[in-house]
Amino acid sequence: MQRLPGVLLSGVIALLPGLTACGNDPGAALGSKASAAARTGPEAQCMSGNRAYFGDTHLHTALSPDAGLAGTKLGLDEAYRFARGETVTSNTGQKAALKRPLDFLVVADHSENLGLAQGLETSNPELLKSSLGQELHDLLKAGKGREAFYLLVQWMAKGSEALISNDAYMTNVWEMNNTVAERYNDPGTFTSLIGYEWTSQPGGGNLHRVVIFRDDKTLTDKILPFSAFDSEDAEDLWAFMAAYEKQTGGRVLAIPHNGNLSSGTMFLPQHQKTGVLIDADYARMRQRFEPLAEITQAKGTGETHPLLSPEDEFANFNIVDNSNLGGIKPTTPEMYPYEYARAALRRGLRLEQELGVNPFKFGMVGSTDSHSSLPSTAEDNWWGKSPALEPIPERWKDVLIKSSKDASLDLTALQLGASGLAGVWASGNTRTALWDAMARKEVFGTSGTRLIVRVYGGYDYSGDEIKGADWASAACAKGVPMGGDLMAAADGQVPSLLVQARKDPDGANLDRIQIVKGWLDDAGKTHEQVFDVSWSDADKRTRGADGKVPSVGTSVNVREATYTNSIGATNLTAHWTDPSFDPSQKAFYYVRVLEIPTPTWLAYDRKNFDLYDEMPDNAPYTSQERAYSSPIWYNPS
Repeated sequence: MQRLPGVLLSGVIALLPGLTACGNDPGAALGSKASAAARTGPEAQCMSGNRAYFGDTHLHTALSPDAGLAGTKLGLDEAYRFARGETVTSNTGQKAALKRPLDFLVVADHSENLGLAQGLETSNPELLKSSLGQELHDLLKAGKGREAFYLLVQWMAKGSEALISNDAYMTNVWEMNNTVAERYNDPGTFTSLIGYEWTSQPGGGNLHRVVIFRDDKTLTDKILPFSAFDSEDAEDLWAFMAAYEKQTGGRVLAIPHNGNLSSGTMFLPQHQKTGVLIDADYARMRQRFEPLAEITQAKGTGETHPLLSPEDEFANFNIVDNSNLGGIKPTTPEMYPYEYARAALRRGLRLEQELGVNPFKFGMVGSTDSHSSLPSTAEDNWWGKSPALEPIPERWKDVLIKSSKDASLDLTALQLGASGLAGVWASGNTRTALWDAMARKEVFGTSGTRLIVRVYGGYDYSGDEIKGADWASAACAKGVPMGGDLMAAADGQVPSLLVQARKDPDGANLDRIQIVKGWLDDAGKTHEQVFDVSWSDADKRTRGADGKVPSVGTSVNVREATYTNSIGATNLTAHWTDPSFDPSQKAFYYVRVLEIPTPTWLAYDRKNFDLYDEMPDNAPYTSQERAYSSPIWYNPS
């Protein structure tokens, strides 16, 4: 077991001449014309036998210090058993089970003070050496775990001053984490990917990353997780990841949190330490080690914001924008462009024009960020983000993050969504297959539903491909899947997308398929447009003069928390050709699929616990669940 040395960024790049964002094409990370052409064919990304696997890339157990202090008693075993479909006893003593098991799970406990609550419970002398450790210990022993949790969250914004654990203690916990992951890993049936969360939170701004290894315990036991106490700078995390790969021969990637609680810093194109504008080296490293971004989770959806996308009628979905993660600093509109994924994708096009590399070239996934060991996302079977948010009558009143400055900056239960899930198109349910699919961005994220979306882009589609039983093979033979790159168009060529969406078998029908396009004009300005390309009840709903399709309507009985699939469609397909394509302009395309309206967990709670006289009338009792595909990029050079 060792702490890997820090590596200068320029040195990291020299160490990795053959490793890129796609894993096998040195030119890809450099944005070269040759690589773009090479990656267009099926030999680059089309994997035979691919199917969609659903899982959670971001789950916390009692080993996370915030979860343990806040009352989570369930550990690693319960987390894996629950994810595999077994019934477990929840933190509040209830029987808990998923409707359907997950295919994979990443337990991503915080590396900072890993196993803290367990050590404080046993009065471990190593943890009581610091004044903060002693204070947390005393609160915990006095039955004030939530107060201890609030205190720790506020101290985390101070960086290394919150360090309580030490290497010897952390080594034991980390190796136990890896041992349990091996015990539950069952290739072909259920995959446990080894990981952890790097929890950088300078000034309360959320810069967290989930770090996921491709490897087993024999390699991950050789290191200790890099923590924010080692450095709060993402570039230092990437240096650690590069050193891990060089010294062990393993592979590792990181997934940034949704950026809506980051104080406008998650996608800020500046070096974190100096504030200087980023350069090509930074862009290469970010693209190399962060091929994905978290688009949605319980603490909000980070696709876009209504003020960033005023023409997008569906932009106002699960928006949490009152504060940063620490409840320390209010979020202001000037921060939004650097917090949301669509704005970052747009900015990436411009930065690629300037730097030759796109630092924000990421695929998109969802995850729960649950801190209860129970990765659930069904609105009518949501086991909450923490023990206080398990199904009890009072949970709608909970304050998840309590601000030390202003109650208007609190993060409350009424702001939370039962989100989200990662969908991965992989050749098998194994660590290597799933990790490789993540690395090549052939993934999608959902707000918790298990609707399936598949996307291909190319120049030679007739539209007949989507009608075939093996349409994906035909589409892949002529183009690229989500996460891929289209080479420069020849004269007369215009890109088109083939899309298939299928409803969650246990969920709601589909409303529509939309394609979100972003592009860089000749003056260096970016733009976006949302296209409705396929929708249910097309004989009754026709596109208006503004190009938009009318609402699908609703079948929700809000008071009874019910809906019917009397509207919408079970499957939707699309063959769409870009009507405004300019072959000289960089662009990206991603797909958003919306379900018909359904009740939220708040509506189910109000009905199940008879809270009609207590819960507010203006709470979000309905929503339209959705999925987001990874983009396909077009580069003219």
